[in-house]
Amino acid sequence: MSCADRIAFIAPRFAEHGTVGGAETLLKKLAEHAAAAGHHVTFLTTCAQNHFSWENTLPPGQRKMGNLDVHFFPVDAERDVGAFLRVQGQIDRGAPVTAHEEEIWIQNSVNSRALCDFLRAHGDEFDRILAGPYLFGVTYNASRIWPKKTFLVPCLHDEAFAYLGLMRGMFDRAAGCLFNSAPERELARRLYDFPDAKSAVVGMGLDSFEVAATAFAKRRGLTASYVIYSGRRETLKGTPLLCDYLNAFRERTGRDVKLVCTGSGPIEAPPALQEHILDLGFVSEHEKHEAMAGAVAFVHPSVNESFGIVLLEAWLARTPGLVHAKSAVLRWQCAQSNGGLWFRHYPDFEEALLRLLDDPPLRRALGENGRNYVLRAYAWPAVEQRLFQALENLG
Repeated sequence: MSCADRIAFIAPRFAEHGTVGGAETLLKKLAEHAAAAGHHVTFLTTCAQNHFSWENTLPPGQRKMGNLDVHFFPVDAERDVGAFLRVQGQIDRGAPVTAHEEEIWIQNSVNSRALCDFLRAHGDEFDRILAGPYLFGVTYNASRIWPKKTFLVPCLHDEAFAYLGLMRGMFDRAAGCLFNSAPERELARRLYDFPDAKSAVVGMGLDSFEVAATAFAKRRGLTASYVIYSGRRETLKGTPLLCDYLNAFRERTGRDVKLVCTGSGPIEAPPALQEHILDLGFVSEHEKHEAMAGAVAFVHPSVNESFGIVLLEAWLARTPGLVHAKSAVLRWQCAQSNGGLWFRHYPDFEEALLRLLDDPPLRRALGENGRNYVLRAYAWPAVEQRLFQALENLG
């Protein structure tokens, strides 16, 4: 029997249908594939779905979902949101915080005492415990219960929260880490002196698909070229910057380029750009992939990514990436694959987008390069091999 035959996964949210966030999608997919490979997998999560309110909207209890035993636990109702936001504001501004204030912040983050009680009582039933992402109280408190067999799936970003002392403590205690990319692993090495011997780069697998590049525009009546963004729309993801840049691009070049968005959240855009945005909200995976396939580029303006799942999906659709150079991970993925370009500021963005618009052979070559890279590095058999080797050999 493998020493990692029984695995518990822990994440703040779980969606039976669709996705609730990149990190949660990653953990769910890894859990599903571990279960399909014959491991006994238990998934511990909360009753919340909304990542702003963290309201308990799902019923607590255990449910069988495919091959997974999923346990839903309520988010603690007594969290002091005011105290949490006060300290978080200090951290965001780069103001110094004491160890006591760090503890106030994490204990008034998203926590579930019921989940931790269950883990405390049943943790000896698991050979390995995988918890993530790193930023939540659920992950932090759960990782303290059985540290010698707890592996973080941190989805680590180079942001103010990663520099907190309690985060260093969490990484120091962990039996190991499963990273999504080499730059994420390098960041943990720099921040926490995290040893390579206790870590592995695993990532998430993606299934290949084929879609028609013209289907989306034909169905939606789009005749102009467009770029696409998929995911949450918020400042941390860079969507206001994307809208500002695309608006400036249209005004400076006179080129009629639209913006197609899938995902959730309000789109903050200049008034002049509003009529040139097609906001689809949540769509089926098939329609999202069709929309990607017809785009000039998938633009990923975020600087805080540990993996970039949607960029990999766009490459499977044979669409090149255009990413922010300050994201070490996205820039690394583009360099590794030769599947995209990157920009540091607006002049770079304008130059890159003009190249992609005016050079169809380049656009096709980058898209094909990206697709081949994903099929080579992120096919599920390759990811499963990395995952199971890590769980067997680390710790």
